[in-house]
Amino acid sequence: MKNSMVYLFVGVALALYSSFAYATDPGSLQDFCVAAKNPNAAVFVNGLFCKDQKLAVAEDFYLANFNKPGEIKSPVGSLVTPANVAQIGGLNTLGISMVRIDYAPYGLNPPHTHPRATEILVVLEGTLEVGFVTSNSPDGNKLFKKLLYKGDVFVFPIGLIHFQYNVGKTPAVAIAALSSQNPGVITIANAVFGSKAPINDDILSKAFQVDKKVVDYLQSQFWMDN
Repeated sequence: MKNSMVYLFVGVALALYSSFAYATDPGSLQDFCVAAKNPNAAVFVNGLFCKDQKLAVAEDFYLANFNKPGEIKSPVGSLVTPANVAQIGGLNTLGISMVRIDYAPYGLNPPHTHPRATEILVVLEGTLEVGFVTSNSPDGNKLFKKLLYKGDVFVFPIGLIHFQYNVGKTPAVAIAALSSQNPGVITIANAVFGSKAPINDDILSKAFQVDKKVVDYLQSQFWMDN
């Protein structure tokens, strides 16, 4: 009986370890795997084709002008500039990426999640109110929030809804690193009210406990990626 309990404990521990191990990008078994645009004579690894290592060049690991702010056109007042495997082929299989976030005065990076990555953010300029919400629990969804100043750092755990808001009258800038080469992003309002095709308004009116006219109004708005 005692041995059976030990085996059961070991089995459960291994199962939990396996589930954690596959929660993020798999470990790399090579130095790099530059994403190849042309699959001819390439190897398919982790969702992308890999360039022959003998053909790799320094530019495969390089992205220029990440210090240059872009033009903020979003109605929420922010612009996210990614540096992931789509921009830097050499990131393929390395399990890391980053973004630059520019905020107009009172600009918002709206509530969103990264399904495949934890995020760590540092404020370069300005003052941001940031926060994340825990998953469902008996005590409800708890909000962790903090006011960040230049040089401050904050962590958003993988998969949890989070946001950043520029509380100042001047522009703000932040850089964030993410624990995936392709972390993904789900902007909550866009996904719920701007999906193609639209979610049935009966479903959304019950889910949000509002009149269907409110849902119809929100679905009629122009939703754009940040």
